[in-house]
This record gives sequence, C-alpha cells and structure tokens, in this order.
Amino acid sequence: MTTETTAAANAPLGLRESKKQETRQLISDAATRLFLDQGFEQTTIAEIAAAARVAKKTVTNYFAHKEDLALDHQDAFTGSLAATVTGRAPGESALTALRDAFADAAGAEDPVAGFSGPEFARMVADSPTLTARLRDLHDLRETRLAEALAEATGAASDDITVRTAAALLGSVHRMLFDRIQELTLAGWTDARISDDVTAAGAYAFGLLEAPLAGYAVRDALDAPADPAAPHELVL
Repeated sequence: MTTETTAAANAPLGLRESKKQETRQLISDAATRLFLDQGFEQTTIAEIAAAARVAKKTVTNYFAHKEDLALDHQDAFTGSLAATVTGRAPGESALTALRDAFADAAGAEDPVAGFSGPEFARMVADSPTLTARLRDLHDLRETRLAEALAEATGAASDDITVRTAAALLGSVHRMLFDRIQELTLAGWTDARISDDVTAAGAYAFGLLEAPLAGYAVRDALDAPADPAAPHELVL
C-alpha cells in the first residue's frame, strides 16, 4: 500500500467522498470532451482513461457502462417525475404538479429537461447507442412515475389507471424533451426554445385536464389514500 493509499484510507469520510467526486467529475469531463470531439461510438474507454490520467479500471469502477459517461444526469432524469409527484403540495394533483414543474424547468433551461446544447444534442442524435439508451431512460422514468402514482393513490403497482396515467403524463414529457432536442439541432437559441416548449407544454398538459384533473390530488392533511377507493380516468 502506497503512502497516498494509506492517507486516503485514514482520511475523514467527507474528504474521501470529496476525492471520489472530484475523480468522477474529472473522468466525466474528459469523456465529454472526447465524445464531442470525435463522437461517442468512436471513443474508447482506454482513450478516456488516458485523457483523465487514470487507470482504465478506475473509469469502469466509476461508470459501469460507457453510456453512463455521456448521460451523466440520468439518475436525476429518471427520478424527476416521480419526485415531482411525491413532493406535490396539499390539494395539488399529479397533473398540476408535473405541468408546473415542466414550466419551471423550461424557464430555467434545465439540462435534465433536454437543454443540452447543439454539440451534445448532435452527439446523441448521431449515436445509435445513446439514442437507444435515451429511450430506455424515458421508459424507466415512466416506470418510476407509475410507482409514485401507485403510492400516492394507494393503488397496486399494476393498476390499469396508474399505468394509463403514467403513460399519458410520461408521453407528454417525452414529446417535449424530443422537441427541445429537435429545435436545438435546428439552431434555435435556448431562450427561443424555452418560449416554444413552455407554450407547447401548457397546451399538451391541457389536453389531459379532462381525464386527470382530479387524479392523485394530495390530501390537505396528507392522509394515506384509501386502497379501496375507485381509481378511474374520465376518458
């Protein structure tokens, strides 16, 4: 064991964790530069390790899959809709919470909502691997939303209303994400895209008012939902 290794082992937890975060960010930044310069498919893990000045095994220890190096917001992305539903205000429906959260994200030009910049958007669009992974992440985000809706309503995870509501709400977010990417590739500024998708989001979520306006409304006292209560969409 080297002196550096011994020091790291004896370092306070906060310092060790900080060092891990620094190393992770170093690797991620090096990978992003290479992906943008030469393409995701053309870049190897060995090249990333060399650029970050770490061992190849260090890269794979921090990032299990090459796609994780490019899509480093994926945990925030897949959990975003579920977190919004879980944190909705008393008296607020899932639809209202998600609509307002998207409007806020669009106004802030949030990368998690799709504001990635033209170079990054082109890199993803040009990579079959990343395009497929992004579809998987959208599916996973919808699954986690369904889990949050089931908990919010006291329904079973396979409840048809839960799954339908998650599919409807998830599809709107997927459409808006894709629109942000398309307009980015078309050369629109983020400010212009923000205005466009804010209006598009208001319209799209408005189409769901009839079936979902009264669905998964949080009780004012935050009382647990009655599992025996009917769960119906008005279609």
